[in-house]
Parts: sequence; structure tokens; C-alpha cells
Amino acid sequence: MASACTKYELRCNECGKSYGNQPLSACSECLAPLEVQYDLESVRGRFTRETIAAGPANIWRYKELLPIPEGFLPDLPVGFTPLVRAKNLGKRIGADHLYVKNDAVCFPTLSFKDRVVSVALANAQAFGFTTVGCSSTGNLANSTAAQAARLGLKACILVPADLEYAKILNTQVYGARLVRIDGNYDHVNRLCTLIADEYNWGFVNVNLRPYYAEGSKTVGYEIAEQLGWKLPDNVVCPMAGGSLIRKIRKAFKELIALGLVEPKDVKFFGAQATGCSPISHAVKQGWDYIEPQRPSTIARSLAIGNPADGPAAAKMIQETGGWAEDVSDVELVSGIQELAEAEGIFTETAGGVTTAVTARLYAQGRISRDETTVVCITGNGLKTTDALEGRFTAEASVKPKLAAFDEYIRAVDGDLIGTGELQLAGGVR
Repeated sequence: MASACTKYELRCNECGKSYGNQPLSACSECLAPLEVQYDLESVRGRFTRETIAAGPANIWRYKELLPIPEGFLPDLPVGFTPLVRAKNLGKRIGADHLYVKNDAVCFPTLSFKDRVVSVALANAQAFGFTTVGCSSTGNLANSTAAQAARLGLKACILVPADLEYAKILNTQVYGARLVRIDGNYDHVNRLCTLIADEYNWGFVNVNLRPYYAEGSKTVGYEIAEQLGWKLPDNVVCPMAGGSLIRKIRKAFKELIALGLVEPKDVKFFGAQATGCSPISHAVKQGWDYIEPQRPSTIARSLAIGNPADGPAAAKMIQETGGWAEDVSDVELVSGIQELAEAEGIFTETAGGVTTAVTARLYAQGRISRDETTVVCITGNGLKTTDALEGRFTAEASVKPKLAAFDEYIRAVDGDLIGTGELQLAGGVR
């Protein structure tokens, strides 16, 4: 079911065994993850700056290097989200060339998961699945449910029972069957692996995972294109399963190989919550393996205690000369507010983690002030408003009179009007 133009296949990361194209995520010989590998020569001359610019303003402008089955005609405008110059946040943390890649506004469900699901479900249809699903901590559930509805597929979504209500509601509104599991994400994911085999369903992050993961590359393609076909010095990325950070690097390497950008050694920095930081811990210890953790953090979208791509992500970060950090729940909430106040971007808890970790990396001197750094924000804050509960309270109401407003605003925030006297029409208070 390969593309008519581009040759690609599943191949084992460890032993190199080829598996063609099929709904499979692990090597039968060594149990290592499978990954989509391309014949880059088959797109040379067709995947150029000019052909990309002539394409649609979404991820499908990069379709030549995505595993899209023959005959699939993508029409959902996913991705191509803003790359925002973050001058105000940069001033606060000591960064002169700071950018935010803002997938908090990704279509259709306000997270970067829309990218990966669109590629996974294209393959689900090609493989003949009529029911699709996922194990999720929220964003993936929303995206799978929404896109399954659009494609006319049935959807069954499994989530931990303690997931934020807003995320559960966002999934149910699309008509998906939502099943709450009494356990954490790792329990849910293991159950989904059994269900996929028993029911012959297409689980985007289980038997469709190699295709799903390739959608993450589009973040890297967009960063390079939006920087004027240049690579940044650094990328700071949240880590849950560990796939996104690796795929951004894969995208950069493909662009270099095809001559679309100048070769450059980009450093990658991973961000996790302290309450679930197996990859960060491995990097700090210099390990290329993961010690599973029991998640205990409000950043539920990052709460994967035994991440599938964790060992590879830890190894990759160390190879690039990067680092990984983790921050507390208190710090991540402050990160949410700081990004909102500085740049007008409201992110979920994962974005609060990434923002707070970025500030720490500059404070530690791991990233230099004059380097170009891209911070990946992967989801919208409207999904995790419970994290801010108690931080803001409803103020007392004010009578609809100018004098009453004047008295109130001077009492609570006189800086808004400065030190001068407020001039009232007719002198009437």
C-alpha cells in the first residue's frame, strides 16, 4: 500500500528487518519498535522548496515524505500552525532569539495530536479497519474521535478514569465510545494492545503507531520553513512517549539530506513534569534505558511512566549535546501563566512544563542568550483549566457608574490609570 510516488516501508530500528507496510509496531525478532523508512532518492527533485510552497497551507504540503497510501486524497487542513517570535518571554528569561511553535491552535482539536492522527487514520482506512481507537491522556482521544467522525469510522477511546473532565467532554461530543479505565496510562495502553489483537481494531498508537509517529515530523518541517529554510540552534520539546522530539530531529535530517537546508547540529532539550519524568531522569543519569515511574502529576498529557520511545529519546538528546529537565506542578502552573501574560498564548499543563523548563535551561546556561531556540507548545489551555483552579477568583461587582468604577480601579490596580486624576465629564462623580 505504498504511495504511488514515494517508496517507504516499516523497518526495525535495531536489527533492520523489513516488514513492508502493515499494522504492526514491534519487530518479531528483537521486539524493538518499527519505524517508517523512506527511499529519499525517490523524492529528490519533487520535494523542493518550490513544490512545498505551491502546496496547501497544512501538513499535506509535505505529503511526499509522509506514509500516505496510494489513492488517499487528504483534505483535512491540519497543521501549519504559527511560529511566533516570543520577544516578551525572551526578555523575562534572557533569550534574544526565542520562538514558540504554537500547536495550541492546531486544527481541528487544538493540539499537535491532530497531525499524527491524520496520518494514522489514512492508513487505518487502507488496512481495512472500520473501528479505530487509542489509549490516551486526552489530546489524542479528542483528535481520534473527531477525525474518525469525519472519515465515517467507528471509534472506541480508552482513557484513565481520572482524566480532566474537559478532555472527556471533548471526546464524547464527537460521538465516540469512551471507556474510562481504573488505572494510569500505562495500564490503559497495555489493555489497548490486547484489544487490538482480539478485536482487529486499528489503534493509532498501538498497531498503527509507526505511521502515526510520522505525522510528528511535520512540526520539524514547518519550523525549518517558517525560519526561512534554516534550522534553529535548539529545540525544547515536551516528552510523554518520547516520539515527538525524535521525529522533529528526523525531519531536520531529511531536509539536510535533500538539500533543503544547510547542515547544522541542532541541540534537543526534553521537558517533563517531576511527577513523571522517566526520560529526564535517564538523561541526567547518562542512561540509554528507562526506569519506569508511577505517574503523580497534574500534567496528565505527559504522564506516561514507561514511554515506548523513551530509551531512543534519551539516547538522541545526549547525542545532540542537549539536556532534559523536569519541573514541579507548582512551577508548571506558573509556566502556563507566564506564557499567557508574556505572549498571549494559553497553553495546557504540558506547555506550562515546557515553558518552565525553557526558563530553567537559560538560567542554567545550557542555552546561550544569542542562540535561536524554538519552544514547542503542543496543546490548548482550555482543556486543562482545572490546573488553574483557585488561582483566579471572581471579583466583586461594580455599579454601572463612572465614580464607582474609578473608586474600584484605584483600589485594586492604580497602575492602570497612572498617578494623574481621572477627569470626569461635567465634574460629576
